[in-house]
Amino acid sequence: MFLFFEEDGAFKVGTVLSQNGSAYQVELLTGRRTKVKGGHVFFEFDSPAASEVMGKAESAASEMDPQFLWEVAPEGEFQFETIAREYFGENATVVERVATLLTLHGNPVYFHRKGRGNYRKAPQEILKAALAALEKKRLAEEQKKAWVRQMIDEKVAPKEIASQAINLLVNPDKNSNVWKALSDAASEARMTPLRLLLALGAIKSAYRWHIDSFYAQYFSKGKGFPSDLSGPGENGWDDLPIANVRAFSIDDSSTTEIDDATSVEHVDDRLLRIGIHIAAPGLGIERDSDIDRVARSRLSTVYAPGIKTTMLPENWIQAFSLDEGRAVPCLSLYALIDKETLEVSATETHLERIKVCSNIRYDLIEDEFTEEKLLAGTVNHPFAEEITWLWKFARKCLARREEVRGKPEILGRLEWSFDLEGEGEQAVIHLKSRKRGSPLDLAVGELMIFANTVWGGWLEEMNVAGIYRSQSMGRVKMSTTPGPHDGMGVPQYAWSTSPLRRYVDLVNQRQLISAVLDRAPSYRPSDTDLFTIVSNFTLTYGAYSEFQRKMERYWSLRWIEQEGLKTTEAIVVKGELIRIEGLPFMQRMPGLPELARGQKILLDILGVDYVDVLLDARLKEVLDETDEQALEDDEVVEEAANSANAELSEEQVTEDKNN
Repeated sequence: MFLFFEEDGAFKVGTVLSQNGSAYQVELLTGRRTKVKGGHVFFEFDSPAASEVMGKAESAASEMDPQFLWEVAPEGEFQFETIAREYFGENATVVERVATLLTLHGNPVYFHRKGRGNYRKAPQEILKAALAALEKKRLAEEQKKAWVRQMIDEKVAPKEIASQAINLLVNPDKNSNVWKALSDAASEARMTPLRLLLALGAIKSAYRWHIDSFYAQYFSKGKGFPSDLSGPGENGWDDLPIANVRAFSIDDSSTTEIDDATSVEHVDDRLLRIGIHIAAPGLGIERDSDIDRVARSRLSTVYAPGIKTTMLPENWIQAFSLDEGRAVPCLSLYALIDKETLEVSATETHLERIKVCSNIRYDLIEDEFTEEKLLAGTVNHPFAEEITWLWKFARKCLARREEVRGKPEILGRLEWSFDLEGEGEQAVIHLKSRKRGSPLDLAVGELMIFANTVWGGWLEEMNVAGIYRSQSMGRVKMSTTPGPHDGMGVPQYAWSTSPLRRYVDLVNQRQLISAVLDRAPSYRPSDTDLFTIVSNFTLTYGAYSEFQRKMERYWSLRWIEQEGLKTTEAIVVKGELIRIEGLPFMQRMPGLPELARGQKILLDILGVDYVDVLLDARLKEVLDETDEQALEDDEVVEEAANSANAELSEEQVTEDKNN
């Protein structure tokens, strides 16, 4: 005797081995034995053989018309065998009864299950809607298959996919038909969706992918500013006093947001007064104003070779940038310095206007300001004396920080960047070098570190909330709580010197201005907005930094191709991590033999991958040279190479003016 029953939602047949009351011991076609309760049994039968039933029933069910069954089915609930008799006659066979059940159960659009073997036909309106949905799904499936064939067979991206190629990858709706078509085609082509879209020309190039995907993700409304954004006004700070100082700025020629300047005054034969003057957009950008919301959404200016997207609109930058010849509002930090010991005896903060005498471009004069000429007093420049004092003070600040850090800063290494001639990916690439720790670099960097350290301490002293950067156990973090920055060797550190291009600096400047004016600060220590800003800034600034590194890697590969290099020197930073000599490019080389840190090697260049920005190379020779500077800075370098959100800490970039 055989049994037709249901187990775990599936219809099965088996041979009855024994029966105990309403329960059966059954052997399935697979040979597995199972216990079947009476409530799960549809019927017993003697023929045909159990092995024949399901195959024949499925074949018969495929020929049954569910629409016809729905039309002849009675109103209300009915048992499957009732329909079997209606369709096949009173003497419906075992196969015909099973086929009927399979048809009813396999067409939930037409029939709703109401218990084991019992069904109810779907109401006409519900059926109509369900059939329309099925037809829509069928057409969508046909369209998806047509798109797949178009991509695979015709090597053409359908316009529906090409028109949203970037967004499909950046913000994919994986339930959409276009995404499913792209995914299916990529699987069939054994490619990633990105590489398939590149191959089809839907994304023009790896260069366009890197740039367009970044801006699609972080500037979804476009790089431009709203046309109805309020302007900076004209007379909001005319009552501020104009400081009687001879101020000057030191920046790269490409810098357009000049947010810091300095001054040096002789108080008497013993004392010197150094001024650090920071542009004060915090005076005009009030919390939650329309311009503040825009700046807060961007959080920083974006930099990459040939690319700059500012945090603030041009009119706001022009209103506060410390361009020479204009009286511009500033937050100024003055330090009283002993000329002999270069120790700081007092500091003061003032809100005032500064008329900058000169915007010095260090890349045009750096050769004049060598350490040898500064020591000999032979520098030929209108601000030679002032810059000499700043350099001496910077060296004192550096020595003090190195003492706290327990190790010296790495100075003298060349840092490379790109000067692009022309537009887009076909630009001609020129390499530029900048010597880290050169007198001008050191002077500006140490002054900014000094200001951020002093102002961070003053915010804490005044019990005014601020945003701080700290480092402990090698980890740099941002928070609203001051703490030591071990890597820099300072007791606290609050970014405050770049308010035109970094939102955290703008927030801290507002807090500093409130302390100067003795008024309620914009943010209180428990302000939830402050914590949100810290969180968003950390993630966004990390993404911006990663974009910059990626584009530097891209242009490094382009330069290698432009120069037709077949070999290149590299330096082993640590393990398999290497740095290409003379380029801002690091990557891992799996399989590299174990070599000492700083070891120079020669690589054969096999090719470049602009999509993953990787150099395909193999070891040609281990050179008889080492780079001692590589022995000390690999911790920061490796973090930058491995983490999408890694930041180059200040101890590496010393407040790099170009970043």
